[in-house]
Amino acid sequence: MIQGYHRNIAGIPPIPHGMGGMHTACATVLSLRYHKATVPTIRVATASASPAVDYTVAIAPGLLRTLYPRLRKLTPGKSPSTFVVTSPAIWALWHKPFLASFPKDKKPAVLFLPAGESHKRLATVESLAQQLACAGADRDSILLAFGGGVVGDVTGFLAAIYMRGIRYVGIPTTLLAQVDSSLGGKTGVNLLAGKNLIGSFHHPLAVFTDIDLLRTLPSAELRSGLQEAIKAGIIYDAKLFRYLEQNTNKIIESKSATQPSLSAKSALRKEQRTPNAKGTDAGAPHLDSGMWDSAALQKVVTASVRVKAEVVAADEKESGLRMILNFGHTVGHAIEAATHYRKLLHGEAVAWGSIAALHLSLNRGRITPEEFARMANLILRYGPIPPFKADPAKLVSLTSADKKKRSGRRAFVLATGIGRTEVVYDVTDAELLAATRAMLTDMRASERVR
Repeated sequence: MIQGYHRNIAGIPPIPHGMGGMHTACATVLSLRYHKATVPTIRVATASASPAVDYTVAIAPGLLRTLYPRLRKLTPGKSPSTFVVTSPAIWALWHKPFLASFPKDKKPAVLFLPAGESHKRLATVESLAQQLACAGADRDSILLAFGGGVVGDVTGFLAAIYMRGIRYVGIPTTLLAQVDSSLGGKTGVNLLAGKNLIGSFHHPLAVFTDIDLLRTLPSAELRSGLQEAIKAGIIYDAKLFRYLEQNTNKIIESKSATQPSLSAKSALRKEQRTPNAKGTDAGAPHLDSGMWDSAALQKVVTASVRVKAEVVAADEKESGLRMILNFGHTVGHAIEAATHYRKLLHGEAVAWGSIAALHLSLNRGRITPEEFARMANLILRYGPIPPFKADPAKLVSLTSADKKKRSGRRAFVLATGIGRTEVVYDVTDAELLAATRAMLTDMRASERVR
């Protein structure tokens, strides 16, 4: 495994010596034809932005090997210079298919961004911008964000501010980036004070989502991305939720170990007792395999992208509906901060944050015990989700730094059913502390079962 992101597969060599060093809404599924291949495409469009947002997300295996003609279709009659921003690990694995369709005199320059959340900083953006300037990048240049969420966020922000804004194309390589962060226009970097506090809304020119790129993804990264897909089902798409429930063994092959299952009866007992008590049962399968079904995973990616496209099209700047995409993220971001971004992948932190949000939803009577059990069990089924150590009071305190606060009020997304949510601003620290304690109780129970 290379830097914990993608693992080596046969036939892909390391980096060659000397390479690199540098509210009108519409979300529809289209079909674009490239070189005798029909590719499912989801359109992201909104007239609320200025200028209006209108781009497509293509989702299929094998897109990487036809990248250059796809880029040419985006800029007919022009041949702008292109710059790839990627990590050394990703480039080592995938540079040959990436460059396969580029003519020798049109190959892009490569700028390397070290892997990891610790490099999602303003200093990194300044370094990359300096490299662009030295290489002669101008306002017609196009950046290619080839990597996971960090690469996408940093490249998008770099594109937003370099020469006051240039274009970029997303080529996400992790499942989490494919289903969520590569579209929607949110770009940015972290401060010591919190995550994504410096950034801009800057949409890509297009997104090319190649399912084949997931072949080198470690199992933990795959499961982390699936947590964002589960979130999409919980907040918006009950059909996607059911598909994830019914096709677990297609999406990820099941093994014989067990994962704790939260029964409706347990949830009901919890509701009748104290807010932070929790009962669990054993029984649901505990998944531990890198095997996955390409067709099933493509369905999950496509459905998740459609959810985000529809939400973003209706509310680009997160003034209303788009806030539902933050389900599980308020506590999830607090978990990441408390563990210094080293213990959990983003999707894993969101998974625990989602369970906390479900406890809060149940305590307020917004979901039934049966709904709680279905949603919490689905999150756990796509584990294992690593445990962590944190003081619940500290987690509650860290949520006060959440950038989604409005006029000093903490926004919190609650589930009101499978496929339904609401945003509230009156969650008290006591309520959140009870939900966080209940989540930590669930986590300890899952450790005992493993």
